[in-house]
Amino acid sequence: MDKAMNQNTESRPPFPPYTRQTAIQKVRMAEDGWNSRDPQRVSLAYTSDSKWRNRHEFLQGRDQIMLFLTRKWEREIEYRLIKELWAAEGNRIAVRFAYEWHDAGGNWFRSYGNENWEFDAQGLMTLRYASINDLPITAQERKFLWPQGRRPDDHPGLSALGL
Repeated sequence: MDKAMNQNTESRPPFPPYTRQTAIQKVRMAEDGWNSRDPQRVSLAYTSDSKWRNRHEFLQGRDQIMLFLTRKWEREIEYRLIKELWAAEGNRIAVRFAYEWHDAGGNWFRSYGNENWEFDAQGLMTLRYASINDLPITAQERKFLWPQGRRPDDHPGLSALGL
C-alpha cells in the first residue's frame, strides 16, 4: 500500500477543527500515550512522514520517532508526564507540559516545555515542535507520584499543582 493511501485509512479521533473540549480530549490522549512509554503505540498518533523538532533534534517519520522514544525512555527512568491545553484553533493545538524522571545515577529532574502541534484531517499529527528545559529536583520535590502508566483521573494537573 502506498504512503498516501495508508495515511488516508488511518485515523485518530477527535478530528479538526478542534473545539476547546475536543482539544482537551486530544491532549489527554497524547499524555496517556506518552505515559505508556511504548514507542510503537505513541508513533501511531503521527503521520508516517510527521516532522518533529524536539530540543536540538530534527526527526521525520515514524521510524525515527520510535528510535528517538526508545532512547528517551531508556535514559529517562520512571518517566511520568502531565500535559495541559494552552490554546487550540482549527487543526492546531498548543500545549504546555511537565514530566519527572531520573537518570541512571538516581538524579531527579522535572522537565518543562511547550509543544505546538498540527494535525491532518484524520487527526494524525503532521508537525510537532517542542521546546524543553530540565530542572534538577530532589526526590522529595517530586509531585508526580502515581504508579507508572496513565495518570489517574483524580490526580491534579499542572495548574492545580502550581506548575
